[in-house]
Amino acid sequence: MTFRLSIDEPRWQSGVRRAAQQLPGLVPVIKGNGYGFGRERLAQLSARLGVDTVAVGTESEIASVRRFFHGTIAVMAPLTLADLRSSTPAIGVLRTVAHADVVRRLAELDGPEVVLELDSPVHRHGVTLTELPELAEPLRRVRLAGVAMHLPSGGDRRRVLDSVHQALAALRAAGITVSTLWVSHLSASELASIQGVEVRPRVGTSLWLSDRQSFTVTGTVLDVRRMPPRQAVGYRQRRFSGGTLLVVSGGTAHGVGLYASAAHAGLRDALKGAVLGAVRGAGWAPSPFHWQGHRLNFADVAHMQVSMLAVPEHRAAPAVGDRLICDTRMTVSTFDAVELDPQRPEFTAAS
Repeated sequence: MTFRLSIDEPRWQSGVRRAAQQLPGLVPVIKGNGYGFGRERLAQLSARLGVDTVAVGTESEIASVRRFFHGTIAVMAPLTLADLRSSTPAIGVLRTVAHADVVRRLAELDGPEVVLELDSPVHRHGVTLTELPELAEPLRRVRLAGVAMHLPSGGDRRRVLDSVHQALAALRAAGITVSTLWVSHLSASELASIQGVEVRPRVGTSLWLSDRQSFTVTGTVLDVRRMPPRQAVGYRQRRFSGGTLLVVSGGTAHGVGLYASAAHAGLRDALKGAVLGAVRGAGWAPSPFHWQGHRLNFADVAHMQVSMLAVPEHRAAPAVGDRLICDTRMTVSTFDAVELDPQRPEFTAAS
């Protein structure tokens, strides 16, 4: 019973290295589930890339990365006033401040080296540009390693870049001198357009998942059952349309069947979302699993560790032990096993 990640490791690492070479000053992001590969594996590869700094999402992720990476670790989650009261500055760790009251309090302490997060078009968190003049004096008493902006990956790119230039101008106008800008979600050409500061791109998805053909996710077929039309199946006891019922490893505990909310870019996306919602409500949602080049539907809501799938009457069914390709979201996936440099002919046959 295995939900498996199979990595063509030489190809995957080559893809990561190619992506890294396009990004001077790269800061690899190692957070969450390690983009499906695990934080430890990414920390090891980051060390081999020769970067001096990596970024993690939260303080709790530092220990797993520090085992394999001995440079600077930047924590992207912002410090709170409570953090300043309860934590001791760690050597080789760069923290983030994103609130004016934290900046003022930090100026009174022998605190950690920090990056000042500025508000951006994402508006997730960050000091606003109008707050900068009043923070100029306390920032002189803070160990400041630059400013950061968490930028959107989509939208009007000219507007995104304008927000960066406006922020740099606001810093100069406030008398705040910074030598380093930490940014996310900018292309190589967009990064090159920023002048006057050292730019440190924080990159996760486009680094670790740059070559999606270098890894494969599969679920193992655990049971194959012929079902008559109108047979009730699953937790919800929905009527099966007939054909073959599969039980395949890979469920919600692995990240299968989790539907993330998404921003709609326009009417077309909204309509697609409405149609998909209606389909799911009717009990025949498309699954991420494929067999013989065709996407299979869920026969029931995904269970915790397995999924029940429907193979139509007119298609041949797989056998117990076959492995089905799964198009899972790597950022929410966990695996029972990881294979390195696998022989993969059976994937082609079973896909």
